[in-house]
Amino acid sequence: MDEMGIQEAREFLEQNPDINSIDLMIGDINGVIRGKRIPRDSLLKAYEEGICLPASLFALDINGNTIEETGLGLDQGEADRLCYPVAGTLSRTPWQDRPCGQVLMSMYENNQAPFIYDPRHVLQRVLDRFAELKLTPVVAVETEFYVVDRERDELQQLQPPVSPVTGKRDAQCQVYSLSDLDDHCDFIEAIHEAAQAQRLPVDTAIAECAPGQFEINLKHRSNAMQACDEAVLLKRLIKGVAARHQMDATFMAKPYNQEAGSGTHIHVSLLDEQGNNVFKGETDDPLGSNILKHAIAGTLALMPESMVVFAPNANSYRRFQPGFYVPMSQTWGADNRTVAVRIPGGSDEARRLEHRVAGADANPYLLMASILAGIHYGITQRLTPPAPVVGNGYASHPPSLPSSWIQALEQWQRNELLPEYLGREFCRVYHANRYGERLLFMRHVSPQEFDWYLRSV
Repeated sequence: MDEMGIQEAREFLEQNPDINSIDLMIGDINGVIRGKRIPRDSLLKAYEEGICLPASLFALDINGNTIEETGLGLDQGEADRLCYPVAGTLSRTPWQDRPCGQVLMSMYENNQAPFIYDPRHVLQRVLDRFAELKLTPVVAVETEFYVVDRERDELQQLQPPVSPVTGKRDAQCQVYSLSDLDDHCDFIEAIHEAAQAQRLPVDTAIAECAPGQFEINLKHRSNAMQACDEAVLLKRLIKGVAARHQMDATFMAKPYNQEAGSGTHIHVSLLDEQGNNVFKGETDDPLGSNILKHAIAGTLALMPESMVVFAPNANSYRRFQPGFYVPMSQTWGADNRTVAVRIPGGSDEARRLEHRVAGADANPYLLMASILAGIHYGITQRLTPPAPVVGNGYASHPPSLPSSWIQALEQWQRNELLPEYLGREFCRVYHANRYGERLLFMRHVSPQEFDWYLRSV
């Protein structure tokens, strides 16, 4: 029983007498929010006793099908586990028509031990390794997304929304365009207002390089778990606000054939016990300290093993195409956006690495766990990275990362290092879940196949 959490719930109910229902939310392996809606009178009981949800929640594919090969479904009799609210995540949902609240949950065994298939516990397992080194990761999450019209075009394809300012459909976009932000200023402002109401540290909003594509950044946190919680909550918030503006928000990695995909960039630095950034260089070296170089080397070393986390589904791999500014090889460099791991410019006090491979569809907890696992491995093994890339990394380094779903899944089965961090049993279930979804996906015949093959073969 979390006394601080119970007090948080009591204060929330007192301060929000108009709220009649609360969504109890838990993210599955895909990062999809699932859970229950309860009346306000049941909130304190949820904090005190937990709520029951089936363990098979972590066997679900993107469509909610139970992948039985995980062993979490019928093999366990669809047994329940206990879920408890996550302190600090209880808030109103200001985009909904009726007064409503929400809170994140995490799953535990009936003896209160962490349920090892819950991605929050997978991340905690990695964070515990840093605690042993007396180091604290400081992280920030940047996520790109598209807003799209709710109506498809005449070919039943996605299309950008109509500009509230010009009345015309967006046909082009210029990266960092203030005009594009102006066109959707009501939507962006509504995101900031809702984020403020939910205490989410939203920082900047950027118009990206395709019509209807934006990036919303969260401020850095010295609590990596909290940062991932906030990333999950922000995604739900963006979708909710978009719906209020008669649009859909999508975090698909590649919603359009001829436009850029959407990614998730993770910034990481490390603090010692005195609060010093250990990535800071001893000199004015823009590449930082030796510890930073070890961290970079480890991140690159575990990159192929982590690919099915960075790109978890069929659509994820549409994003990895030449000409769309997506890293496809194990590269790094100083202030270079053509590499997989970038060392941003700026003051030495803020020295950090930026991981640029993952799609917007990646599960934030598993993404963070995989990146931090690489950093930990590089530091503890004192690895040395290859020479940094200068200039166009796309031109100088051919693709070396797994470029298809099946290649990434086959690599996952060969993994040796990452399972030591994420847990071998979790990795088994993750593979079964992703492989099972792939089998289901491959059974479907696409319209493209009719166009290409129906009369030609």
